[in-house]
Amino acid sequence: MLTSLPRTVTAVACSLFLSLGLTACGDDDLSSDEQARRAYLGLDTSVSKALQLGFAGFNDASSANIPPQSTTGAASGTLLVTGQVDQGSSANKGMRLRIGMTGYSDGEVVLGGDEDPVNITYASSTDTAAQPELTLQLRDIPGGTFTGTLKGPFQMTGDLEGSVTLDLALTGEIEDDGTGQVRRTPGSTHVTGTATSGDGVYTVDVTR
Repeated sequence: MLTSLPRTVTAVACSLFLSLGLTACGDDDLSSDEQARRAYLGLDTSVSKALQLGFAGFNDASSANIPPQSTTGAASGTLLVTGQVDQGSSANKGMRLRIGMTGYSDGEVVLGGDEDPVNITYASSTDTAAQPELTLQLRDIPGGTFTGTLKGPFQMTGDLEGSVTLDLALTGEIEDDGTGQVRRTPGSTHVTGTATSGDGVYTVDVTR
């Protein structure tokens, strides 16, 4: 929903990245856009997880507030989804969710080619109102479509330090899971938008 990265850097390199609003334990010749790419790639899997938790909350809701839904990172930490869903019998419903992360990591991010993998740990604000917001609109439930956005900042530690802000648009199809509940149709979710970290911007365009 992230060229080799040594574990130590010189004070000069760290000062350079601090001046850009991003501290990175990496080569000082990496572009800021490459830093943003790595920052996003460490979060990519969590975007699908957040969507899955959102749909689980929708299915479990008996009032406007969904029951909090959580899962763990593949390596460490937790991902928590909270928020509200529209009530009533309409086949079209909206959800307004918040994404909380604590010490979250899905482990090594494989960059491809001869680049060394990186490890990044993410966290969100502890203030729910300041956490990244996931909004979803479900149409023609259960066999229709959904649209949505995921916007907001995450803090990073590890091989990248600083923050990354997502501004993503989500579209896809939904279906009955066979038990009367709603799920995303596998392989139909299209994620586009940007991940911004320091002065760098990475353009996201993936299908899940």
